[in-house]
Amino acid sequence: MKRLFTLLIITMTALNLSAQTSKVIGAYFSASGVTAAAAKELAKEKNADLYAIEPAQKYTAADLDWRNKQSRSSVEMNDPQSRPALKSQKSLADYDVIYLGYPIWWGVAPRIINTFIESHNLDGKTVVIFATSGGSTSDKAAMDLAARYPAIKFVNAGTLNGATKADIQAAAQK
Repeated sequence: MKRLFTLLIITMTALNLSAQTSKVIGAYFSASGVTAAAAKELAKEKNADLYAIEPAQKYTAADLDWRNKQSRSSVEMNDPQSRPALKSQKSLADYDVIYLGYPIWWGVAPRIINTFIESHNLDGKTVVIFATSGGSTSDKAAMDLAARYPAIKFVNAGTLNGATKADIQAAAQK
């Protein structure tokens, strides 16, 4: 019995140490600041590094006018092959878990998220996605990303609009 208890303690300690050594980053794209606020709270909860995914050309209010079919965001979202350029790159090689946040655009992740994913080798990594939206859930966007990138293990942490401390803590447990 004593040996079993000792083995159990060693196993639990090893599991705890491996959980502590996982390197975590919160990467997010935010056009209006809503997703940024959720990402910052989530990174604080996870004690994670934080990285803002920024377009090479910043979006203006006119670019984000979803009612205008000629606006930059409308044109990008109507072209599944669109990949807006990134302002900079951050190496994710040392990270085991990536929390990836974005606003929902047209029911899915903005095309800049595809640029970000395709700019990194995330195969075998855990990517916990979270989103913000004026009216959609993250479910369709999560399914879309999982279908496009089957080698990546996606976990859907949900939609964090006006997230409470409890919402952030629940998302951090994913």
